[in-house]
Amino acid sequence: MNNKHPIKICGLTQESDVLSCIEHGVNAVGFVLYEPSPRYVSPSRAAELASLLPAFVSPVLLFVNASAQTVIDAAKLVPGAWLQFHGDESPSFCEDLAAQLGRRWIKAIRIPTNLQESAQGRDKLRDEIVKYAKLYQSAHALLLDTWVAEYGGSGTSFDWSVVPQALDVHLIVSGGLTPLNVRQAIETLGPRVRTLSVDVSSGVEQSKGIKQASLIEAFALAVRS
Repeated sequence: MNNKHPIKICGLTQESDVLSCIEHGVNAVGFVLYEPSPRYVSPSRAAELASLLPAFVSPVLLFVNASAQTVIDAAKLVPGAWLQFHGDESPSFCEDLAAQLGRRWIKAIRIPTNLQESAQGRDKLRDEIVKYAKLYQSAHALLLDTWVAEYGGSGTSFDWSVVPQALDVHLIVSGGLTPLNVRQAIETLGPRVRTLSVDVSSGVEQSKGIKQASLIEAFALAVRS
């Protein structure tokens, strides 16, 4: 199986979906610990779901502007989980918590689609991406997602061509990916970054927080074909 572009599926809420991810060779599964999200699970529920994972499939805990203690308490329930900071967390906040817990971490940067419509706006987006890559250079990966008010799972993609050439980061692309467009995302972004992973939530769902096994399979096949 080709693992050149690792797959993360986010927003899991039930056992059957975790098992489907395992069956189809997904590399990481994400649990949303942000209460306003329709895909929210409690830390204890995330721990239950993560306990199903075999070796070499990583749990990821997603936080949005959570307190340090909230992150610490949740992380202790899910040994080995990556930390994904999806809000306005500062570099020092992320670095200090990750070091304290001994965990790898991801910083999400949300891309506003309204700036894609002009050359000036696109230049601004490129500058912003470069700026954030430098600010969060100690992150183990930078995740680019489409800006939506509710933080993720919008089903909307941004224009991948705004990502600068020769961006020296381990990049995760998210936002509006589906089995039909993920290959285009890989072809556009793969040559621009150090490594590329893909992250999907709504693109493999039958309803918010409930995945569809056939879409998980189709997505994995599209990535690895």
